[in-house]
Amino acid sequence: MGGSTAVFALILYLVVLPTILLHLAFAGCRVNLSLFALNLHATPLTVGVVVSLLALLPMIFAVSAGRVMDRIGVRRPMLVGAGATIAGLALVYAVPRIEVLFIASPLVGAGFMLYHMAVNHAVGSIGVPEDRVRNFSVLALTFSTSNFLGPMLTGFAIDWIGYRQTFLLLAGSASLALAVLLLKRIEVARHKPTDARGKERRMMDLWRDRSMRRVFFVSGTLSMAWDLFTFVVPIYGSQIGLSASKIGLILGAFGAAIFIVRLALPLFVHRVSAWRVLIIAMLTTGAGFFVFPLVTTVPVLIAFAFILGVGLGGTQPMIMSLLYAHAPPGRGGEANGVRTLLLNFSQAGIPLLFGALGAAFGIAPAFWAMATVLAGGGYWLRKS
Repeated sequence: MGGSTAVFALILYLVVLPTILLHLAFAGCRVNLSLFALNLHATPLTVGVVVSLLALLPMIFAVSAGRVMDRIGVRRPMLVGAGATIAGLALVYAVPRIEVLFIASPLVGAGFMLYHMAVNHAVGSIGVPEDRVRNFSVLALTFSTSNFLGPMLTGFAIDWIGYRQTFLLLAGSASLALAVLLLKRIEVARHKPTDARGKERRMMDLWRDRSMRRVFFVSGTLSMAWDLFTFVVPIYGSQIGLSASKIGLILGAFGAAIFIVRLALPLFVHRVSAWRVLIIAMLTTGAGFFVFPLVTTVPVLIAFAFILGVGLGGTQPMIMSLLYAHAPPGRGGEANGVRTLLLNFSQAGIPLLFGALGAAFGIAPAFWAMATVLAGGGYWLRKS
C-alpha cells in the first residue's frame, strides 16, 4: 500500500503541471488555427488541411518514436516535444500568414505527439498493473483540465487581444512547461528491441493479437469522434454566427464534462468492466452526434457538448489500462506508438474528409456519419 501511494504521489509530482501547461497550449492551438484560418478567408477544406497537418508527422513517426522510448526512456522525447511545440506557436506569431500555418501545424503536432506518448509511457510503466486505471485517470484528469481551459481561454483571448497575440500567449504556456521539465527528471525502465528469441520486433505482431486489435479499434473510433467534435464545432459556430468566446464556452463545456467524469472515475472503476464502459460510451456518443447539428441556440449546444463530454470522458484511462495490460513485455511504448498512429491518422483524416464533406453538403452529414460509425462500432464490440 505504501509503495502504491508513493507511485501515485510521484505521478502527481512529475506529470501534472507540465502536462497541463503543454496540453493547454496544444488544445488552444487547435482552436486558434481553425479560427485564424477562417479569419484569413480560408474555406472549410483549407481549414481541414491545416488542422490535419497537426497529425501528419505523428502519424508517420509514432511507432518509431514508441520503439525509441522503449530503448532510451522518456526524458529526451519530452524535452524535444515541448521545444518543437514552442517553435511552431512562435512561428505563427512571428509570421502571421496562411502559408505559415502549413509549416507551424505539423511542427506543433509532432512536438506534442512526442510529449504525449512519453508521458503516457511513463505512467504506464510505473507502479503495479492493478493501479494502472487509477494512475491513467490522474493523467486523463490532467488532460481534461487543460482541455477545458485551453479552448475557453483561447476563445476569450482571441476576442480580447487577437489571433496573433494568442499564439504568443500559448507559446508562453508551452515555455513554462519546458522550464518545469528541465527542473524535474522523469525516467522509466528501458528495454532491448528484440523478443525473447532474439528476433526483431514487428508492428504486425501486435495486430495479430485479438485483444490488442479490439483496443486499437475502440481507441481509433472514439478518437475519430473526439477529433470531429473539436474540428467541426468552430466551423459550425462560425456558420451560425457565434463569437469566438461562445465557441470557446461550448468546447469548454465539453472539456468540463470530461473533467467531471474523470474526477469520479476512480470511485467506481473497480466495479465495472472496462469494455462495458467503452461500449456504453460509443452508443451514447453516437446518439449525441446525431442530435447536435439540429441545435442552434448556445445554451442547448452547451448542454449537448456536456453530454458528449460525459460519453467520451471516461474512455481514455480504460483504453490505456487495457493497452498496457495486453501489450507484450517491453513493448508498451511500441503499442502506444501504434495507438498514436491510429489517433493521428484520425486527426489527419477527419479534418480532410469532413472538411470536404462540410464544404459539399454542410456540417450536419458529418455529424450523422460519425453517429453511424459509433453506433455500429458499439454494436460490433458488444457482439464480438
